[in-house]
Amino acid sequence: MGSVTLRYFCYGCLFTSVTWTLLLFIYFNLSQESQPLKNVPVKGGQSFKYFPRKFQPRFTRSPSWLQGPNQHWGKEEGRKKAAELSPEMADLKEELDAYIKKNLPGKVKLVRNAKREGLIRGRMIGASQATGEVLVFLDSHCEVNEMWLQPLLTPIKEDRRAVVCPVIDIISADTLSYSSSPIVRGGFNWGLHFKWDPVPLSELNGPEGATVPIRSPTMAGGLFAMDRKYFNELGQYDSGMDIWGGENLEISFRIWMCGGRLLIIPCSRVGHIFRKRRPYGSPGGQDTMAHNSLRLAHVWMDEYKEQYFALRPELRSRNYGDISERLAVRKRLHCNSFKWYLDHIYPEMQVSAPNAKAQHPVFVNKGLRRPKVLQRGRLRNLLTSTCLVAQGRPSEKAGIVVVRECDSEDPEQAWAYDEEQELILAGLLCLDMSETRSSDPPRLMKCHGSGGSQQWTLGRSNRLYQVSVGQCLMVVDPLSHKGYVAMGICNGSKAQQWQLED
Repeated sequence: MGSVTLRYFCYGCLFTSVTWTLLLFIYFNLSQESQPLKNVPVKGGQSFKYFPRKFQPRFTRSPSWLQGPNQHWGKEEGRKKAAELSPEMADLKEELDAYIKKNLPGKVKLVRNAKREGLIRGRMIGASQATGEVLVFLDSHCEVNEMWLQPLLTPIKEDRRAVVCPVIDIISADTLSYSSSPIVRGGFNWGLHFKWDPVPLSELNGPEGATVPIRSPTMAGGLFAMDRKYFNELGQYDSGMDIWGGENLEISFRIWMCGGRLLIIPCSRVGHIFRKRRPYGSPGGQDTMAHNSLRLAHVWMDEYKEQYFALRPELRSRNYGDISERLAVRKRLHCNSFKWYLDHIYPEMQVSAPNAKAQHPVFVNKGLRRPKVLQRGRLRNLLTSTCLVAQGRPSEKAGIVVVRECDSEDPEQAWAYDEEQELILAGLLCLDMSETRSSDPPRLMKCHGSGGSQQWTLGRSNRLYQVSVGQCLMVVDPLSHKGYVAMGICNGSKAQQWQLED
C-alpha cells in the first residue's frame, strides 16, 4: 500500500512540474512580446518577426575603430546582412543607393559602417568624411522648416567657437502633424538626464528682443551645427561611449568649460518626432546611459559627481573604461572647473557640495510641520475630460497613474496640491517622476518632502510641469481606453492641460 501511495505521489509531482514548465514558457514568451525595447516588432509583407539575440552585435573598443575608410558591403555580404535587417529597413540598401545615384548625384555621400557603431561613433565617422566648413547634425526623424539654415550659420560666421541649435518643433509620432514649440533652453538634473528649462527674462529683454540667440547650459543633442575644424579641436565625441545617452551633456559641458558658447537660435526651427520609446536596444542589454554618464561624470564634473552618485550609488564601482584620452583633452584645452560652469553658466542648478554657491539645498528638513494645502479636487484633463487616478489602488507604492472617467463621489480621485508643490492622491502618496529614468511613466511614491522628483507646477496655463525633468504631463493617446499618461516637451496642447477642480 505504501509503495502505491509513493508511486502516485511521484506521478503527481511529475505532472505538476510539466504543467508549470509549460505555463512559464508561455508566460515568458508573451512577456518578451510585450517589452518593445528588448525585441522590436517590425512591419513588412510577412508576419511580425523579432531580432534574435544572435543578431544583436557586440561592440569592440579598439582604438583603431576610426582608422581607414568605411567600406561598402559586397553583394554577397550585403545579401547576408540584409537577411538580418527588418523588412522596413530593406529600402535602406540597394533602393537607397539607386535613389541617391539618380536624384542626388554629387550632392550626397553615402557612408556605410561595417558593423553597428551607434549614434555617437556614427556621427564621428560622418564628420570624418565631411568636407564643408560647417557640420550640421540632425536626427533621422527630423523635418527642417523654411529658412532654417541661414540663422544657424550666422553666429558661427561671427564666432567659430559658437555651437548653435535650432528651436525644436514637435512632429506627432502618431499623426506626423507639425506644431511649434515654445522658446525653452536646455538644462539637466543630477541623474544626468537632459531637461527643458524656461528661458530667464534677462535673456529675452535685450534690444533684439525675441530674435536674439539664447545661451543654453546644455543641448538636446540631436540637432546642432558647429564649425568643422572647431569640432575636431574640441575633441569630437568621446569614442568610449556606446550607442546613445549622455553624449549631449558631455559635449555641452565641454563647450562651455573649454571656451566655447552654446546657443539656441529662435529664428531657426526644425521639426522632430518625439518618439514614445527608443525603438532599438543595446548590445547584450547593456545600460549605455549609465556607462556614458559615468564617463562624463569622472572626466568633467570634479567633486560634483557626488551629486550623481547620491542618486545612483550602485554605479560607484561599475567599470567605465579608460578615460585617459578624455582627461588629456580637458588638459590640452585648459578647461575651467565644473564649479565655474555652475557659477557662470547654470547658477539655477541646486547643489549641496561644500564649495557651492549659497543656495537652497536639495534636501531640506522641514521638521514635523505639514505643508499647507492650497487646492483640492479631481485633476481633469481638458482634452479628454477624464481624471488622473491610480491604475490600481492609491495606496499602492510605485503604482502608475492613468486617466479614467471622472467621478466626483470617488474619494480615490481626490488630489491635494500643497505649498511644497506636491500632488498627493487620496491623502496617501505623492505623484513622482523618476530623475534617473526620465522615460518611465509618473508613479505614486511616498512623499519625501524634498521637491525634485515630486515638485510640480500647476500654473495659469493649465500645464502640469515637472521641475526635475523639465517636461509636462500629457495624455498619451486620447482615443485609447487604457488612459496612459507620460511626460513630454511642453507645447501648450490640450492633451497637456489639466485643471484641479471640485
